[in-house]
Amino acid sequence: MLKRLLLALVLAVPFAAAAQLPDFTELVEKQGPAVVNISTTQATRNPLLPQAPNLQEDDPFYEFFRRFIPQPGPGGPREFQSQSLGSGFIISQDGYILTNAHVVETADEITVKLTDKREFKARVIGADRRTDIALIKIDATGLPAVRVGDPNKLRVGEWVLAIGSPFGFENTVTAGIVSAKGRSLPQENYVPFIQTDVAVNPGNSGGPLFNLRGEVVGINSQIYSRTGGFMGLSFAIPIDVANDIAQQLRTSGKVSRGRIGVVIQPVTKELADGFGLPRPQGALVNSVEKGGPAEKAGVEPGDVILRFDGKPVASSEDLPRIVGATKPGSKVTMQLWRNKTSRDVQVVVVEMQDDRSARQSRRGGKPPAAAAPSQYGLTLSDLTDAQRGELKISGGVLVENAQGVSVRAGIRRGDVILAVNNQDVKSVEHFNQMMGQFEKGRIVALLIRRGANSLYIPFRIDAN
Repeated sequence: MLKRLLLALVLAVPFAAAAQLPDFTELVEKQGPAVVNISTTQATRNPLLPQAPNLQEDDPFYEFFRRFIPQPGPGGPREFQSQSLGSGFIISQDGYILTNAHVVETADEITVKLTDKREFKARVIGADRRTDIALIKIDATGLPAVRVGDPNKLRVGEWVLAIGSPFGFENTVTAGIVSAKGRSLPQENYVPFIQTDVAVNPGNSGGPLFNLRGEVVGINSQIYSRTGGFMGLSFAIPIDVANDIAQQLRTSGKVSRGRIGVVIQPVTKELADGFGLPRPQGALVNSVEKGGPAEKAGVEPGDVILRFDGKPVASSEDLPRIVGATKPGSKVTMQLWRNKTSRDVQVVVVEMQDDRSARQSRRGGKPPAAAAPSQYGLTLSDLTDAQRGELKISGGVLVENAQGVSVRAGIRRGDVILAVNNQDVKSVEHFNQMMGQFEKGRIVALLIRRGANSLYIPFRIDAN
């Protein structure tokens, strides 16, 4: 009898666990029709094909290249058609659809296919590369539209579901959990991504991410992969971010963002100790745009931005999103940390311009032939007048060579050391005097000029 009871309990456990798993069938039936398949066609001109060298007819290799290397026809290089697939979802009954910008931005022709097999040509209302959001439109009415949820209410560990067209397989359903919130990705400064383990593959881009209530909480946008396929890390754009972008695109065809003219970097524990911060937080300003809003407000390199317009800046990744979402022309309060105390300044946010190519600056002239040797694993030299003039600086020392502790700290040959703990460096001699004032084991913040950028590097005083 006891054996039968134990067996019954063992068999009941899997059934009980299965009973607690979510059932997605109703969600898919109700929300699936609002998910669309997007196929695009774009012309590829002047393809990168091998070209025969310009040879004379009597050259021994002329016949070989003529026979085996494809040549353009009489009308010049041919035009090729390439196709790509993606996903999207209907946000209004009159045919507005959200998707990723990278799905449609280069398309010459966009075709939207519904679950009932109807197909429509679509036009792009607007696209925003910085958030990878695009709004497209088809001429139709009475369409099924998704319900929008609040991504801020998502909890890590919560079940979520994706519907899309991976590899062209329409209306594919995959499920998983929220792995993390507010993720920052390289080169993605304006989106606090939702990380999930939902299986997302090429073709899922632009498709919706649903919560268990059948509400869209995000747009599946990226995956982390070493193979090109799903590896358990997928990222979605929160739907509130996407809706804000879509509204601006629908109204004006473009997105307006704020900027204040600073270059920032993270605050590490070592830098926090060097600046007297109680803990690593905020965004460290390593350079200020001349004549920009921040400079006019009194912001200086070495300041740590702790709050912006009443919103806490927990890390450097937070600041671009907060400033970018601020309406240009707004006058806001910014809390700074400087000289181990906090202070408030008023800054007027200006509008961010379109993407521009970064200008690279080159150091002119030659350093002195005999570079002055320095301790701390550094070989330094004073800058020439020509170098200072091109860099538009009055002081600083050039790193001729770095080794040992300096390399481990992140200093490279060719760097220019501008300041030590926000005190300007005037010469190699001055640098050695300043460093000699600190006891062994002390961490100081070195302001480094590297190319066109500046950054702070925490450096531990420990002579080689």
